[in-house]
Amino acid sequence: MHALDEALVWAVATQYSWLYWFPRDCPRACWTANEHTSHEDVERWLDGDRTRRVSVIEGGWLERLRTVRLFAYRMPAETFEPWDKFFVSRATVVPLELVELGDLLGRHADAGIELRIAPTLYPLWEKVSGTTLDFSGIRLRNAVRA
Repeated sequence: MHALDEALVWAVATQYSWLYWFPRDCPRACWTANEHTSHEDVERWLDGDRTRRVSVIEGGWLERLRTVRLFAYRMPAETFEPWDKFFVSRATVVPLELVELGDLLGRHADAGIELRIAPTLYPLWEKVSGTTLDFSGIRLRNAVRA
């Protein structure tokens, strides 16, 4: 692992880009199965579909999800190295392209990602994070505390 104070350029691996199809500070809980996910967790959390991907946001973020203009940088691969679900570069990187992602609700639907709306994430997150699912909680510090 790299020291957190090290200057790095971070990039998301393509297969995990769906975790970032949200306004920047939007709290979300996301999950899917991996090779370590139990049959019971696939049945309970993914309706028996090992390929299903689920994202949950709080209702207070829905309008921002509908209206945000979100952009993604396409980066050159040469100086990046793998780091968990990301890639990092210690070198200065000039993006190859800036792409507007457009309608985020439509993007989720087109990718077959189930998008759920909840009043608050914490009760759900406490349950999901105790499973064998491949889960990700992003910007949870911004979630409503019920």
